[in-house]
Amino acid sequence: MRVALAEDGALFREGLLMLLRAAGHEVVGCTADGDALVDLLADQPVDVAILDIRMPPEPDGGLVTAERLRAAHPGMGLLFLSHYAESHYLVRILQIGTDGIGYRLKEKVGSVDVLTDTLTRIRDGEIVIEPVLAKRLVQRPQGDRKQVVDSLSARELEVLGLMAEGRSNNGIATELFVTQKAVEKHIANIFDKLGLPNDATAHHRRVLAVLTYLRSQRDDG
Repeated sequence: MRVALAEDGALFREGLLMLLRAAGHEVVGCTADGDALVDLLADQPVDVAILDIRMPPEPDGGLVTAERLRAAHPGMGLLFLSHYAESHYLVRILQIGTDGIGYRLKEKVGSVDVLTDTLTRIRDGEIVIEPVLAKRLVQRPQGDRKQVVDSLSARELEVLGLMAEGRSNNGIATELFVTQKAVEKHIANIFDKLGLPNDATAHHRRVLAVLTYLRSQRDDG
């Protein structure tokens, strides 16, 4: 697929370029800051833009750049990379959009298979969240959401954790070695216990379920 990269760390940038090319992706361009990436993609759209969260022109320049790119190219996928799994970053990322977007740790995308799987899912419109962050959000609930979390069964917490990673129902069923029908039942229970609106689309309700935990984590911190 066609990709572009903005990363101010020269060593990591070169390594990621090599990995992308080894995976057979077409790298349209590579920049060291967000402004240059926006200029590059003005007339050369890509399937997915890869951005370092902490880069020029601001401390969190990747987030600002992504807002500009999503406004100009709504169908473009966005993959954020960082050395740290921070819930406040994820809240801001999901405020930019809930389709075709991802947040992964740099150390976790160091293989062709993992990187290509992440890019493909984002290109196809999925949300891809770093598993360690997704698990942290559901395993260590805090604040006013504690009572809600206590009402979820252990299996429902597992399902919610995989939902937070952006897994499909079929992907969750495969991971947990259960039927897809069982997964659908667990998700319905989660939606009910979290009090999510029945008139929302299934995809929207999945995002709301994840945001419930993201916001509780942010409010507590």
